[in-house]
Parts: sequence; C-alpha cells; structure tokens
Amino acid sequence: MMLRKDKTVSSWLPAVWPKLGPMVLLAGWLVIQPHADRVIAGDWPHWRGPEFNGISREKNLPDKWSPTGENLVWSKPEYASRCTPIVMNGKVYLVCRAFPESTKEGERTVCLNADTGDLIWESVHNIFLSDAPAERIGWSSVVGDPSTGNVYVLGLGCQFQCLNGQTGAIIWEHSMSEEYGMLSTYGGRTNFPVLFEDLVIISGVMTQYGDNAVPAHRFVAFDKRTGAAVWFISTKPRPEDTTFSTPVFTTFNGQAAMVFGAGDGAVYAIQPRTGKIIWKYEASGRGINTPPIVVDNIVYCGHGELNKSDTNVLGAIFALDGRATGDIPEDKLLWKIPKKTIGRSAPLMVDGRLYMVEDGAAVIVIDPKSGQVITEKKIGRIMHSSLVCGDGKIYAAEYNGNYLVLKPSEKGLEEVARVRLREEELIASPVISGGRIFLATSKSLYCIGNKGATAQSDPIPEPPKESPVTEDSAVAHIQIAPVEAMLAPGQRTPYQVRAYNKNGRYLKLADAQFTVDGGGSIDATGNYTAAADAAHTVVSITAKVGELSSVARVRVIPPLPWKFTFDDKKVPGTWIGAAYRHQPKEIEGQSALVKISTIPRGARSQLWMGWTTLHDYTVQADVNSATQNNQRADMGLINQRYTLDMMAKDQLQIRSWTPRLELRFAKTIPFQWQAGQWYTLKFQSETKDGQVTLRGKAWKRGEKEPDTWTIEATDATPNLHGSPGLFGNAQYAEFYLDNVEVYPNK
Repeated sequence: MMLRKDKTVSSWLPAVWPKLGPMVLLAGWLVIQPHADRVIAGDWPHWRGPEFNGISREKNLPDKWSPTGENLVWSKPEYASRCTPIVMNGKVYLVCRAFPESTKEGERTVCLNADTGDLIWESVHNIFLSDAPAERIGWSSVVGDPSTGNVYVLGLGCQFQCLNGQTGAIIWEHSMSEEYGMLSTYGGRTNFPVLFEDLVIISGVMTQYGDNAVPAHRFVAFDKRTGAAVWFISTKPRPEDTTFSTPVFTTFNGQAAMVFGAGDGAVYAIQPRTGKIIWKYEASGRGINTPPIVVDNIVYCGHGELNKSDTNVLGAIFALDGRATGDIPEDKLLWKIPKKTIGRSAPLMVDGRLYMVEDGAAVIVIDPKSGQVITEKKIGRIMHSSLVCGDGKIYAAEYNGNYLVLKPSEKGLEEVARVRLREEELIASPVISGGRIFLATSKSLYCIGNKGATAQSDPIPEPPKESPVTEDSAVAHIQIAPVEAMLAPGQRTPYQVRAYNKNGRYLKLADAQFTVDGGGSIDATGNYTAAADAAHTVVSITAKVGELSSVARVRVIPPLPWKFTFDDKKVPGTWIGAAYRHQPKEIEGQSALVKISTIPRGARSQLWMGWTTLHDYTVQADVNSATQNNQRADMGLINQRYTLDMMAKDQLQIRSWTPRLELRFAKTIPFQWQAGQWYTLKFQSETKDGQVTLRGKAWKRGEKEPDTWTIEATDATPNLHGSPGLFGNAQYAEFYLDNVEVYPNK
C-alpha cells in the first residue's frame, strides 16, 4: 500500500530500508468524521445512482436519440467500456482498456468533462498475475465521494486505488492480490467499492493467511482517507463463486445496515461501521451476483443459481423483512417466485411496482406486496445491465445493441422508443446526470440530451434515520484499528480502539488494555513496536475494554535476504495464499512443502511473501514434480509481478498477464525436464532505463549452476515493483518446494 504524502510514516523507518521506496504499511493514523456530505441532485456518484436503487429525480430527459446526431451531445469511441460510468462535480469517471491490442495494453481510469467528453486526466496501470482477459476490463465501476471529491476503483487485476478526483493522482493504493490474496480469475468478476461515512468497503474471494488462509468471500473496510484497514470479515468458507453483488445501505429498526449477496449464496445484512452480521438468508449454494434493493424495510433480490431450499430449481426472486435478526429460514420469506433466473440485473422499484430482469432479457413486473407477477415483457435476448428510471420512464440497455425507453402502464410496460446500435454490445447500465443520459458500449461512450433543455430535478428524499446515539450510550462492541498491518522489525505504528453501541453507532475512542502475542511491545496509549530482531512473524494485538475484546494482526517482514527451509515443518505464517494449498511433508529424508492437488479450485494458484515495493531482486527455490497418470505439475517463481514457469509441456516461460501472452509480454523457450528430479529455479529482475529485464535459470539440483541465463526477456512497459512469490499448478500432479530464497541482486 502507498500512503499520502502529507502524513507519511517515513520517520518511523529504520535506516536499513532506503531501497524499498514507499512502504507497504497500514498506518494507524485514522480519521473519524461524521457522515459524508449528502449527494447533490444531478450527481450520480455510484453506478446505481445517489440512492443505490437506479432512481433519478431528474426531468426533461430525452425519449429518442441517434448515434449519428439526434439528441446526441457527444460520443467518444476511445472510451468504449463495459463499465457503468459515474458523474460527479461535472465530471464523468469510468474504467476502460488502455492501449488495446498492443504490447502496452493495460487498464485506465479516466475523468472526462461531462459537457464535452474531453479528457481531463487518466490513471493507467498494468494488469499483472491475473487470469482475467482484457475484454473483462471495466467489470467494476468507480465510486465517487462527494465529501472529498476523491474516487475509488478496484481494477481487473485487484489493484484498489484512491484517486484524487481533480487530478487523478494516487492518494493510496492496495494490491489486493499480493496483500490479501484476492483472486482475479478468468471470469474477471470484480466487486464494486462502496462508501459509508469514513469508510470505503471492498470485497472479493480471498485466500490470506492464518485464520483467513481458507478461501472465502471477504469484506475489508478501509479508512477512505488513509487506506488503513479498519475491519475485516468473512462469509462462509470455500465458496463456489466469485461475485459482483453491490452492497446497498439502509436502516432497519434504527440500525444502519449494509445488505449484499455473497459468494457463498447467502444474502447478508451487516453493520457497516463494525462488520457485525445482523442477519443472513441462504438463497443458493452458489454465489449471488444480483444487487438487492431495500424499500420500506423490505429486501428484494434475485439470483440465477440453484436454490438452497430446492436444488432442482434454478433461479428465484424473493422478498424478506429486513428487520429480522440471525439466520432467516425459508418459511420466513414474505414471498418467493422460483424458476426466474435473475443472475445479473439489479431490481428496480417504481411507483409501487417491482421490476426484475431475467438473464434472457424478459422484464418481470411484480406486485411487491403479494409477489404476484403482473406481466412479463421480452425486450431482447440477453441482459447484463440494470434498468434505470428517470422522468417517469425506464431506460434499458440490452446486450445485443438495443437501447429502449419504456413507460410504466396499468398493464405493465409500454415501449416508447428503441434505438438499435448495430455491432455494439451493451453491458453497462445507463446513467442519468445533469439532464443527460450517459451510455457506455463496446464501441463508444455516448452522452445523450435534449437540445437546449435545462436540467431539472426533484430533491433526493431523506434516507431512513438511525436511532439517536443519545438513546444508547452503552459500549457493546470495540474495534481495534488498523486491523491488518505489515511492519519492518523495529518499526512502530499507533492503534486506536473505537467503541460502538449495539446498533453499531460510534460512541468514542476507548481506553483499552493491550496484550501482544508473537513479539514486540505496545504501550498504554496503543503504540506498537515490532521486535528489532524479528524474523517473518505473525503478531496478534488484543485490545480489551471490560469484557469486550478486539484483535488486530501484524505481519512483521524483515529486510532481504530471506531463506525458508521448512525445517520447522510449517508453512510460513506470513505468506499470503499459501497455508490452505500447501502442506509440510518429508521427502527423501528432508522437510519440504507439497503443493496439494486435492483442492479443485486451488490447484492452480499463486502465493506472496511480503513487501509489494521490492524491486531488483532474485528469487530462488528447489522444485520437484511428482507424476500422476503420466502428467506433471507446472512450477514457478514470482518476481516483481512476473512469473517464471517451468511448464509440464517441457517449456520455460516468463510472463506477467496470462491471457495476453501473445501480445502484452511473454517469452517461452523449450526446456526438457523430468518428474521425480529436484531442480533449482532462479529468477532475477533488473530495472534500468525505464524497462525491466527478467532472467531465469533452471538446472538439476546438486549440479553446477549454469554461467549463463537459460531465458531472458525485457519488458518495455514494466512492472516496477512487486512482492516475491511462488506459482504452481498441481491440478494433474503434486509438486514439492524447498530452500526458497529471496535476496538483492548481487
């Protein structure tokens, strides 16, 4: 993670660290502030709008338009995207491909003038160590913060950034894969960041370390100004899916709640300030991608997977009372409509009617009180985007290029207009802001508006109120923050302990008693200092206030060089993404790690060892593949966000972004090797003249190291830093690791 320049932690760093550059540190200086400023009418700072429900209060919106001129304010083909844009302070923000179909291809967040479409700034970065293809860039959307003007975005490769909304400068960032083990899979599904008061919250399937080593759909709440982790929660372990169900915020029984669908197939409500679960309903055995909506305490949602209550039935629409607590059983649903595959589009409530869209582009109009279907209207063949309402009309973007304007009627829906965008795919949802409609497609970004019309908007309704904090000042929950940190030996960071009442309302900073398990010391005011001679160590810091307690974790990572021989017969506790997929094992009379093949969704994986700011270093390890059905494993090293892979098909390969081997950057050479034989792999990165040169060697262990490198490649669009790590694919056969070393280049 990188910190703001105005409150750096550089004064805390020992002199031994000058080569690391910006530190990967979760600092303890946290901001506590009141609720964020309310969104002004006309802004659309979240992909589902200012009320998280697809509703605009604007008027005088166009019914008809043409991509060649009629009511077209501007179009920008260079910002084509699958991302739903946001609009804030007269600026449009969205994520799209950078330098597509070139050796420089990556991802960019762009900021445009909403009136002209002209570029104000762009923030470009590489995608690395991801299985997600370039076509999935822009799966997530930017979220804007009206109180600071900053914007937040989770990229396809799990880079989570806070950007200055005026300039695009990076205020802080986290590499969620290297720091939290977030998965960036072939499907490319990445979730949407959301803001609540002083927090920005993001989620994904993660395989971290310690108690969080087993994969789960996890949520991390960061302080939105500093990037420090405030709370961290897990849903049910070993989910079937990643997910992109955007959380929504509401209030139940005077208690603030964040409601979302999870990768474990359940719908949850949690306290957004604390992460404490309020209730859970298990809808399916697979992940829920559809965002819910909440109207008058009732939660409406759908899914397109097999039902938990009847595994022979695919999909459902359901309603439940959000004022519940604990586990909600099936018989406590208000109603349920089975066999409706609502796997992508968010619900919409307009004038007392619920609108849901099946994946096959059928709009279902429902009486929300009874759950009775009023009518169904087919508007196309495939639906990815969500309906949006404004000016008494409903706007729809069907995947195959159909943009529709619909009008609610007594019988259901009437089609007002249809625009056919030929050879364009519509995945993003329409956005309404300032009297205009913004629509991203696979070919362009359009701004649509009535010529000469003046933007008009009714005020945004007040959100439901929480119970006044004065009604309950009893401390029911405490929270030590930062909940996750990474420190160097001898480094110091302060901790805060926040106190909340039973409804999750912030009360005060609490005076706590602290204890430390794992080394180092903490004083009475919460300043923790890591042990000066610490090796790779996991430290737990417990804060207690009366009978209440809260635990934070610290990974203490020493400077290079590192060496891991596994003589203690343990997986290193500080490694990210390792413990669940690797086990200690005795082989040929020596201790090693085995990459197991009995985890179907973890057989092909990566792990990371520490600082993401390292560069110009060498990773070395001994590897040995078993055989199963005459097949071998892939085994490799990770250096500066590149992989050196000794592949089962008798090749050595250097790469960074797997789906772009043929274009972005990769080099592959033949290399014959045998199963059952120990090999030493060595992988070096050298940054020079704005490029990175990667060099690899492989030889039989015990033999003389070759004088020359076996494989070498230079990346002109470089990854300038990154955590050391290991790669492996044990899908067809297990393999063994020993004598892992990381050291500065000699």
